[in-house]
Amino acid sequence: MSRRTLPLDDRLYAYLLSVSLREAPILAQLRAETAAHPLAQMQIAPEQGQLMALLVQITGAKHTLEVGVFTGYSALAVALALPADGEVVACDVSEAYTAIARRYWAAAGVDHKIDLRLAPAVDTLDQLLAEGSAGRFDFAFIDADKQNYIAYYERCLSLVRPGGLIAIDNVLWDGRVADPTAQDEATTAIRAFNAHLAQDQRVNLSLIPIADGLTLAWKRL
Repeated sequence: MSRRTLPLDDRLYAYLLSVSLREAPILAQLRAETAAHPLAQMQIAPEQGQLMALLVQITGAKHTLEVGVFTGYSALAVALALPADGEVVACDVSEAYTAIARRYWAAAGVDHKIDLRLAPAVDTLDQLLAEGSAGRFDFAFIDADKQNYIAYYERCLSLVRPGGLIAIDNVLWDGRVADPTAQDEATTAIRAFNAHLAQDQRVNLSLIPIADGLTLAWKRL
């Protein structure tokens, strides 16, 4: 028995997937296509997508945000978990990456749930706030450029309702956050973000060591 999170070698990880993963075929197809992409490392793990879908269902989310789309796996996982009248407002800047996403969203029959906005995410989030959408969203997922994580988080915190949930990806950054010799811009930005959340009394939080690290921040009532 262990009192700390077990490290996952390939054998244990394969076992984990074999007894828990319930991945829709359309999600598996998208994941397989993305695996051949030059930036395939940006794809979230399937068990993380399943966890996010479960969180959406548990919280009864209907209105959701996504900051950083890439090829659309996380948005698809969330959209499939949402009710028929649910929505994902998805923020990205890449027409090329999101063209892949659009194909799969349409194939899955959930494209009507996803409002893709191609613009810098800070601008999109600010526009939502200006339109009076503060407190409108139930769930948000942040997985974009790390240097803007605090800016994205602060805006999402305003847009999410009290009792809503924000999930933030890559908070362990392949272990580099704990390596004092790693001083690149992205790593230092994630360290600063993690420290920011650790002191934020507006939320309750848990950093889950799944995939590359996922922090859950629940906006206090």
